[in-house]
Amino acid sequence: MADNQRAYPRADIKWPVVVKSDKRTMEGVTSNVTPNGVFIHCQQPLRLNEVFDMDISIPGSDQSLNARAEVIWSNRYGPDDDISPRGMGVRFLRISSEARKFIARAAIDYLKSKEVAPELLQTLSTLMIDLEEVKSKVA
Repeated sequence: MADNQRAYPRADIKWPVVVKSDKRTMEGVTSNVTPNGVFIHCQQPLRLNEVFDMDISIPGSDQSLNARAEVIWSNRYGPDDDISPRGMGVRFLRISSEARKFIARAAIDYLKSKEVAPELLQTLSTLMIDLEEVKSKVA
């Protein structure tokens, strides 16, 4: 899917991640971060459609983001290069609104330095505002 068809722009943010499936626990590093999911660089990606829990560590803080996710793209056997890196693309199935908002804010900060089109940044800003409104209505 082309970037212009995605709900949110991707930010190449590198955060350590721990993946916990029913079969094993492994470490990786994120990239292509959005509020809806991430790409996880790892040597032994999980299989397509596999569901797992993950903890994303935020460097420089004691904070970590927890999510339940599903593998939607996996490069288990192909080349490990810039075009097809070894790892897996995952979408969040369950993640707190605070974590989603944190990711949106981090993506905005990253993308501002990359001269991304303002309308793409607006989608992330709108998500943060929408999450604030939902939170205030629930409280």
